[in-house]
Amino acid sequence: MAAKPKWRKILYEDQGVPDNYVDASFLDELKKNLYTRKYEYLPLVYESGVITQHLSSVCLFVVVFVYMNEKWLSAESLFVVSTGLTVMAYLLNDVIDGGQSRSQSKRTMIDDLKTAVLFCGFSFGLSPILVSLTETVSTDTIYAMTTIMLLANVLFHDYGASAAIVSGTLSLSAATFASVCLASRLNTTWHAFTTIVFAFELFALWPVLRRKLKTNAPKSQVPLTVILGAGAFVLLLSITTAGAVLFAVFHVFITFICPCWLTRLQLYKNNIYGPWDEAVIKPDPSTSR
Repeated sequence: MAAKPKWRKILYEDQGVPDNYVDASFLDELKKNLYTRKYEYLPLVYESGVITQHLSSVCLFVVVFVYMNEKWLSAESLFVVSTGLTVMAYLLNDVIDGGQSRSQSKRTMIDDLKTAVLFCGFSFGLSPILVSLTETVSTDTIYAMTTIMLLANVLFHDYGASAAIVSGTLSLSAATFASVCLASRLNTTWHAFTTIVFAFELFALWPVLRRKLKTNAPKSQVPLTVILGAGAFVLLLSITTAGAVLFAVFHVFITFICPCWLTRLQLYKNNIYGPWDEAVIKPDPSTSR
């Protein structure tokens, strides 16, 4: 009797078996967890600081609004302090990268000063409109919209991960909308103007400096996370004890529990790859130019 020919994984030749037939050699190409990334606990704790820093910034913005709404903080004091810190951060930004980003964008300090003056003038001119913008809207509705927008800002913020959900433009737009909502609930034009400027400094300029600090001065991340977290906790504690405790719980959960959870879940990953996967054409390196 003639030996039975060995089955081959082809469809262009009749081998005397159905098209969906496979033999035992079909699973020889099975591979597991080829591209699984292995995480370590301490690096994850370090990287979680990017999230907690932004959460602390959002809490600081809310606390500042409450302080101004309760007349514990004057708009003039906030404007002077925030502007001074922004100027210091602006100079620090140039020192960190040695002016590299400035040379790439071909912008001078005069150009940046003109942009800042234009933004402040435009915001101050619209402040009288902002004060009376939502007179017909209830305060509960304003606070609900602000909460949703701030959550959207946190959700879509760029934390350095290449994910489809990341959208810096959407995150900044949500924060701007939230600041406009809160500014419309303050008493004077100056308060509304200061709120808009402070929101822009906190949600547009401050994240840029944080990313540069993380890239060029990685040792600053832990102190910065602790300072922002402690500052937000103390300020929240002066307003609401429950809110401060909830913030601390979230801070600990994100910093320590989530990394531990992620490292343990990696043990249960079971991605399989084999001949059933979609074919990928790999170019021949010898033919590339």
